[in-house]
Formats: sequence, C-alpha cells, structure tokens
Amino acid sequence: MRGVFWVIENQLFAFPFVEGAQYGVAKSGLTYNHKLLWPHVRPKGCNKPYNYYPRGRVDYNGKGKPVLYMNQNITLEYVPDILKAFKLEDEAIIRIDRSKHYRCYLDSEYGNSKEPYMRRHI
Repeated sequence: MRGVFWVIENQLFAFPFVEGAQYGVAKSGLTYNHKLLWPHVRPKGCNKPYNYYPRGRVDYNGKGKPVLYMNQNITLEYVPDILKAFKLEDEAIIRIDRSKHYRCYLDSEYGNSKEPYMRRHI
C-alpha cells in the first residue's frame, strides 16, 4: 500500500491510502499529501503543523519495488513497523531524504540544505 507516516514522540503514525478514501494521494502532486492529510489525522490536542514531526511516505518505483522516503531522523528501528503498517512483504528501498520537503524541527539545517537523499536497501 502507498501512504504517509509520521513519527510523533517515538510512536509511528501510519496512514495507508485506501482506494476510494476521501483523503489520500493528492491530485496536485505527491508533495502535498502530508499537508492535506494532517488536519484529518493529527493526534487529538496537537497544535503543531504537518511538517513539525519527522515524516515519510511509502510509494513504488517503476519496477514495482516499495520505496520508503523518510526524514533523516527516522531511524531504521521503525522500518519493520512501517513495512507491517503498509502490508509490505517485498524488500524495500529506503531513501533518507534530507530535502527541504522532509525537514522537521529536529533538523539543524532546516530550510537550508539542498543535500540529496541517501539510498539504502533492506
């Protein structure tokens, strides 16, 4: 399944996109999914913006392999939970994305670096 996720106070919040759901894949481009979904999924009482917490998304590459794009502050210990939440059984490609799009409050270079993502295979 495709979808988005956040790690909020050491807990994974995963939101697989269900076909026919009102909220999910943005028609205006993949860069808006977190922002559009956040008002509907943020934890009760949370007043932080969608980009405050470390986040990521699950997608597939052209060869049908699952790809996890995620903020550099999401450690590999969360990968098994992400794979389970999105019902992924295949080997996944992990792309630690340091672009501005995935920045959060934990990033010292928030809003500045144009450093490319790193790629890992699990």
